[in-house]
Order: sequence, then C-alpha cells, then structure tokens
Amino acid sequence: MSATGRHPGQGSSEESLGDLVSRASQQISELVREEMRLALAEMTQKGKRFGMGGGLFGGAGLVGFLAAQALVAGVIAALALLLPVWASALIIAALLAAVAAGMAAAGKKQITRAGTPAPEQAIAGVKADVAEIKEAAHR
Repeated sequence: MSATGRHPGQGSSEESLGDLVSRASQQISELVREEMRLALAEMTQKGKRFGMGGGLFGGAGLVGFLAAQALVAGVIAALALLLPVWASALIIAALLAAVAAGMAAAGKKQITRAGTPAPEQAIAGVKADVAEIKEAAHR
C-alpha cells in the first residue's frame, strides 16, 4: 500500500494535477495548431481573391490604354481624312472603353468580396477559445 492508502497500480477516479496540466497543455497546443491551419486557409482564400481583383484591375488598365489609343487614332483619322474611317475607330474605342469598365467593376467586386486581409474567422475562433478557457478556469 502506498502513502495515499491505495495499492500501487490501482486506478483512482481523480486524476493528478500533473496529469490535468499535461492534458490541458496538449489540448491547447492542438487548438493553437488548428487555429493556425484555419488562419492559413482563410488567408490563402483571401489572397486568391485579391490576386484575381488585382489582375482584373490590371486588365482594365491595359484595355483602357488601348481604348485611349484607338480614340486618338480615331481623332487623327477624322481630322486627316474627314472620311468615315474615323467613325470605325471611334466605335472600337467605345467598345474597348466598355470592356475596361466591365473589367474594373468585376475587379472591384472581387476585392470587396475578399474583405479585410485579417483572418477574421480564425481571430473569432481564438477569442471564443480564450473565453471558454477563462470560463472553465473560474469553475
């Protein structure tokens, strides 16, 4: 018999403080790893959206630049020839400007959908976990 009145090897219904601390430490480590995985997944998703939006803005800039070139070519053709050739250049410029506007709107929508760059879901999860740990500690 040991000093606690139990026989060695005999299980107790109560765990030792060391066992509880060890298990809590392990669970907190697992929780932190899971929250980090969630943050990484969230940041990856947001990064893709920012990339898509930025690419669409870049495309809108290129198409807008082409629209400006076509507009200039149309004005030059109109002044140089005073013939219907300038009308076709203006139509192309208007089409390119409409494409640029559509791409800019799509890019803005992608950036708006991405939201803030902070991993909001992971932060909320950590805050909830901390609140639960605090509550459990006060019991």
